[in-house]
Amino acid sequence: MTTEAELTGSAAAAAPPPDIEEAEGKPAWGALLVVLAGLFIANVDFFIVNVAIPSLQSDMHATSAEIQLVAATFNIGLSAMLITGGRLGDLYGRRKVFAIGLALFTLSSVVCGIAPNMGELIVARAVQGAAAALVIPQVLGILTTAYTGKARVAAFNAYGITMGASAVFGQLIGGLLIKADIFGWDWRTIFLINLPIGAVVLLLSPKLVPESKAEGHTGLDWTGVVLVTAGLTAVVLPLVEGREQGWPTWTWECLVLAVPLLAVFWYTQRRKAARDKSPLVHPSLFEDRAFGVGVVSLLVFFAAMASFFLVLALYLQEGRGLSALQSGLLFMPLGLGFFIGCAQAPKAAAKLGKQVLTVGAVLQAVGNIALAVTAYELDSTGAVAWCIPAMVVAGFGMGFVVAPLASLVLEGVAPHHAAAASGVFSTAQEMGNAIGVAVIGVVFFGVAGQHGTGHTYAHAFGESLLVQAGICVLVALLVQFLPKAKQAEAA
Repeated sequence: MTTEAELTGSAAAAAPPPDIEEAEGKPAWGALLVVLAGLFIANVDFFIVNVAIPSLQSDMHATSAEIQLVAATFNIGLSAMLITGGRLGDLYGRRKVFAIGLALFTLSSVVCGIAPNMGELIVARAVQGAAAALVIPQVLGILTTAYTGKARVAAFNAYGITMGASAVFGQLIGGLLIKADIFGWDWRTIFLINLPIGAVVLLLSPKLVPESKAEGHTGLDWTGVVLVTAGLTAVVLPLVEGREQGWPTWTWECLVLAVPLLAVFWYTQRRKAARDKSPLVHPSLFEDRAFGVGVVSLLVFFAAMASFFLVLALYLQEGRGLSALQSGLLFMPLGLGFFIGCAQAPKAAAKLGKQVLTVGAVLQAVGNIALAVTAYELDSTGAVAWCIPAMVVAGFGMGFVVAPLASLVLEGVAPHHAAAASGVFSTAQEMGNAIGVAVIGVVFFGVAGQHGTGHTYAHAFGESLLVQAGICVLVALLVQFLPKAKQAEAA
């Protein structure tokens, strides 16, 4: 049941500040650039650390288990806290929580960059992940409440491009920073670079970004926080660590435990909503078919996208012997296709509506299949440049999905649930990342590990791509269950 205070809060939140939109519905780019800069550095740290692993292991004399924890602790902190981070923005102010999260992220980045041992680095990475979980959902929350009509569609497209670009170019950026070796900092540069960027964003945020929050709500649902954090951790931890450790018993126990934890969480959310209290995730969010189906589609799509970057990097570096920088440069054709796809997606969405996602998913599947065939033909001897045309097609498909996805999924969300919905949206993305990497990792290393049968990294790469192509086709099927987009906003 929606209270009068909620309705009042919704109306207030829905009305954009008078100076946030410029004439003719164009977004005020200052505010947009500020929040997207914060989003970029928070999201790119999910991908960029993989490039630093060799130099990190050499410099810090780290064990393989410690190296795994450097990535895992960030992923777990991020995934487990996104829903809570989103709700905090609704309750206490989205700009305020964005700034607090970014300040904490920047400070923890500095601690990562100056860490004298692996123990401090691992702890700082966990804090960095939790801080990123405060930043990321506020961005969509701010865009939802600050922009309307065409301006909101443009802002959501920019959000999608930023998220995709951080994934596509994370490895290249990391490789360039380590190669540059600024002040002899080596791998530490990938963390310390966040200090000047974070400082500038924090300085500009109160001047350019409007504040918004949901009125009429009191207090945080701490029961929900504990249950959803425990439940999501029980899912993400085994997915991140399971394959590396050979799927020991505890990984399966965690996955089984996650089911009752998340079931109880959902039960408590429904009870709180029925009593006019303030649940962490309001069940009414999922009454909107665009949001419910969209979140599932998002999870499945990012399972294919994140695992694609993993197996491509493994193929180029382990299978073809390229350096991190060389393989990062080969991501550029993928990025070219991605940006062309992003640029064309808004026009296509105006004509095709939700089917723009279908076209993008199918194109990504075609690119993956073409890349698999190319890898099979090249094996380990042919020129890797032959992969470029297929990479451009795959990147174009990704851009066609990523750019309009947020707008199509979140257009019907009430403004007073903006950041909470963004937390769920971002959690689905991170869960998709974890599931995709776990599943495709099993396929890739399972094939690559078949000694004496003629299988190579090229075969492992190719078979992984075929599985990913199947996942993309599943996305295209799921899209058919989305309602038609509002033509007024899609135009």
